Amino acid sequence: MDRRSLIAAGLTAPALVQLAMGEAHAQATSRSRLQTIQQNGVLRAGTTGDFNPMSFRDPATRELAGHQIDCMKKLADELAVKLEWVPTTWPTLINGLTANQYDIVATGTSVSVARMKAAAFTNPWGINAFAPLVRRDEAARFTSWDALNQPSVTVAFNLGTTMEQFARGALPNAAIRRVESPVRDFQELLAGRVNVTITSLVEGSHLQREYPQLQMILADQARNTIPLCFMVPVDDPIFLNFMNNWVMLHQTSGFFADLAKRWNLTLYRG
Repeated sequence: MDRRSLIAAGLTAPALVQLAMGEAHAQATSRSRLQTIQQNGVLRAGTTGDFNPMSFRDPATRELAGHQIDCMKKLADELAVKLEWVPTTWPTLINGLTANQYDIVATGTSVSVARMKAAAFTNPWGINAFAPLVRRDEAARFTSWDALNQPSVTVAFNLGTTMEQFARGALPNAAIRRVESPVRDFQELLAGRVNVTITSLVEGSHLQREYPQLQMILADQARNTIPLCFMVPVDDPIFLNFMNNWVMLHQTSGFFADLAKRWNLTLYRG
């Protein structure tokens, strides 16, 4: 029945609005991934497997491990569904999400305006920030951000990460080296092909423990504080609302605090 017929049938304007809202809600519910996940019994999570301690392959077992892996195991268990991992890369995170290859991205993603144009982000579970990572034998050379912003300095970053956009803006005078997955920017640093990479507090603190020849510097001057969130489809408010409440619930319960201790995370505290 069209609008004119409804009016002729005696429905008032408020009733028409209520009807339209009900139809919109029904349509949203029918396309929500939350309902699909429960009906199919499978939660599909996209992850890169290259961001220790967020998402990585355990050297001994070759199984996925990390903070984000534990989060998705918890979510799937509470939904009483099977967890299916879908491999992805940093440059294709959003493409995979919009192509319905997975329901959620869980690899330690941070928010950016560019990503917000095509994906939705949950409430933050933590706050990250950026700091330079250099070889320990060169650490004394770089005493400030200005010392890094020189033509004689080469900075590397992985394509598709938020570090790329930041490095181009913060260090416009430095030479750049763009690195494509599966190669990582810190590997270029270890090989001596670049002088610095821009890392996060989360990953940088881990890398300097794993590789004693690397050192995170200027951590007390960390820049670009940025929320850490799960990334979900932009057109599914029901699933987004569910995930927002899931994050809130487990922040309150202490789950995220315990997980940060387990994985020895360094987060921005202000």
